[in-house]
Amino acid sequence: MINRSLLLIFYLLILVSSCKEKTTYVEKHKTSSIDRAVEQLSLQLIEAEKANRLPRTVTADGKIHWTNPQFDWTEGFFPGSLWYLYKATHDEKWKIAAQSFQTMFENHKYLTTNHDLGFIFNCSYGNGFDLTKNEHFSEVIVTAADSLSTRFNATVGCIKSWDVNHGWQSTRDWKFPVIVDNMMNLELLFKASEITGNPKYSALATTHANTTLKNHFREDNSSYHVVDYDPETGLVRSKETAQGFANESAWARGQAWGLYGYTVCYRYTKDQQYLNQAKKIAKFISDNKPEDGIPYWDYNANKIPNEPRDVSAASITLSALIELDGFTQESYLPQIDQILNSLASDKYTAKIGENHNFILKHSVGSIPHKNEIDVPLNYADYYYLEALLRYQHSYNKK
Repeated sequence: MINRSLLLIFYLLILVSSCKEKTTYVEKHKTSSIDRAVEQLSLQLIEAEKANRLPRTVTADGKIHWTNPQFDWTEGFFPGSLWYLYKATHDEKWKIAAQSFQTMFENHKYLTTNHDLGFIFNCSYGNGFDLTKNEHFSEVIVTAADSLSTRFNATVGCIKSWDVNHGWQSTRDWKFPVIVDNMMNLELLFKASEITGNPKYSALATTHANTTLKNHFREDNSSYHVVDYDPETGLVRSKETAQGFANESAWARGQAWGLYGYTVCYRYTKDQQYLNQAKKIAKFISDNKPEDGIPYWDYNANKIPNEPRDVSAASITLSALIELDGFTQESYLPQIDQILNSLASDKYTAKIGENHNFILKHSVGSIPHKNEIDVPLNYADYYYLEALLRYQHSYNKK
């Protein structure tokens, strides 16, 4: 009897020890990940300041690829990452650099020819405003929101994503394409209503979210990438993909955009339908994710497991899940820790001084366009940093 009791105590001690080891590992990994990000982006900042350009990715031949100064949907992510490092460290160098780099594209706040103003200005000036309450930053946000609002069609109930009179979009026979990515531009509108007290911006955002909820999702809660509408009747003309494997497939980053977008909508509105949709998308991702939590570029790609992973989709998903976890009674922490620990591993995090000083490796831009395949991407780093800070805040609260 004594031997059995001792044996039971022995196993309990092993169990407690293993639990403590896991908790300590997650906490240590999280802190070291932020430290590594600070060290890596300090080197990238030097490179960017020398070139006076905004880093976007690395080319197939191993050279750094800068954003297009004329317009680039990713141009807000690098200064956004700098703002996050300022938030993490309180080091003024990050604040000064973020302000400097975002002025490079400030005049794009007047553009009405692209839907990506939300990505660009919320990630840069939006984060800057949250941290400094700089009045000029708020003026930029509202101006960009006004420009974005011009793309809204009341008959369709959505913001138009791409113009279709030029480029590869002109070959698709689209009239009013709306991509699931556009859910990420709604936060700019919500923020503009908060700043101005004018509900017109948030009204456009919720209308767009409601229309997307109605038409973009399948029964399994995966989403189409593109829904094309008739701008005169508002009727759906087609449901397709542009960057996914097939029209009926689940493009990984698109699922992440949807999860993040509806979580944001719930944050601002507390409308239960948005929380419900975010939870449904989270379940689809959980049910279909690989063992390490880092998705292949499309959940239905035909050569899995011999398909590229998309770390950018994982970073976006991770950040969204951490916020979603704070809104629900059910816990997403096991999935969060799985993705976090995978991303923080040497498999996905670059060594200091390598990878042109991007933090993460193995992202995908667009395989159908043969563009940015298995490379670092500035938005993968941005959402990873956001996730690390959100995790730190949530972990310290628990």
